[in-house]
Amino acid sequence: MASKRILVVCGAGASSTFVAQRLQRAATDAGLTWQTAAGTEQTIGADTADAILVGPHLADRLASISAAVDCPVLALPDDIFTDRDGTRTLAFVQSALTAEKGSS
Repeated sequence: MASKRILVVCGAGASSTFVAQRLQRAATDAGLTWQTAAGTEQTIGADTADAILVGPHLADRLASISAAVDCPVLALPDDIFTDRDGTRTLAFVQSALTAEKGSS
C-alpha cells in the first residue's frame, strides 16, 4: 500500500495521539511509509489526509466530517484504545482503504 497520511481525530486530541502513535509504529513495523497525526475536528481541512479515523465518542459527527473532505472517514471501534501495539488499528485501516479502493 502506497504512502498514506492518516489523521486520527478525537474531542481534544489527547486520546487520538495514543492511537496515532501506535498506528505509526505498527505501519512502520509493517514496512509502510505512512504518516499519522492526531487532531480535533477543527484541524480537518479539505486536503488534510488520505484517511481520517474518528474516535468512537465522535461517531455522531461522521456524516458531517465526511461531507467536509474528499477521503475515507472511518469510525474507530469502541475498543480501539485497547489496541496497545496498533496492529489491529492498522489492519482495520488497511481493510477499509482496500474496500474503498475496490468500490471506486
